[in-house]
Amino acid sequence: MKAAGKGHPCRSMLYMPGNNPGMMQHVPAFGADSVLLDLEDAVAEREKDAARRLVAHFVREIDFGGVVVTVRVNGADTPHFERDLEEIIPSAPAAVRIPKCHSPEDVKRADAAIGRIEREQGMPPGGVRIHAMLETAHGIEHAFEIARAAERVEALTLGGQDLTADMGVQKTRDGAELFYARGRIVMAAKAAGLMVFDTVWTDIDDAEGLKSEAELAARLGFTGKAAIHPAQIDAIHEAWRPDARELRRAFRIVEAAERAEREGKGVISVDGRMVDGPIVVRAFTLIRLGHLYGINEEADL
Repeated sequence: MKAAGKGHPCRSMLYMPGNNPGMMQHVPAFGADSVLLDLEDAVAEREKDAARRLVAHFVREIDFGGVVVTVRVNGADTPHFERDLEEIIPSAPAAVRIPKCHSPEDVKRADAAIGRIEREQGMPPGGVRIHAMLETAHGIEHAFEIARAAERVEALTLGGQDLTADMGVQKTRDGAELFYARGRIVMAAKAAGLMVFDTVWTDIDDAEGLKSEAELAARLGFTGKAAIHPAQIDAIHEAWRPDARELRRAFRIVEAAERAEREGKGVISVDGRMVDGPIVVRAFTLIRLGHLYGINEEADL
């Protein structure tokens, strides 16, 4: 069934309408690390009930291979929020994405509802994680408090379209208007030890724009980026490909760290420079990322 979200690589998260069974059954073929089955913006009001039941069925019954499955429910300010959770949580997706998180209270409300449903269904507590979507100026300014609002929170994610609307500006190709928000949400997620996902690139025909924005997101420290079309996945993955020179050094750092541990040494030196704990952690992260591209040792580079 579903792969667990925690620790799973999520460079790409493909949005998919929750009322499109034809697309949902082909999820593994698209090549995304994760899929976001959408009950919110992608589904018309008159189709909400049917989509909710359909998504719950697919999450429960369909083998998505190694693709992490997240469901975006409708917001807490809608009559669909509680119904979505009641239907979706028992099917045990890896996570639910909560849109329009303005404050920690939005997360706490979702956490309490999910916890109650888990108890009623005899499910492991905390098994279904929360991805908190920040789409307003108020949400961005409370990013860290939202990140720490519940143990269940696994990721923060930026909703660029609604955020720019809240700011009263247009989203531009270079995305300068989102630079502060991106930095704020990344820093909050890193401080809380969470994953963090960049917003979608909406112009499917502008491959160069997607490439540039995905590369910026990777440089800023985002874990991955949302996609609205399968054709965007390869470009997103390429943006997170580790630099060959950095990866070679990472292999040397890990080798030196493992040797030092075997020999009981507390000091590590690589290429004539002292290496401390955070650098070793970064090296392990780069190597795990390299595995996604088939790079398993320095000789592969």
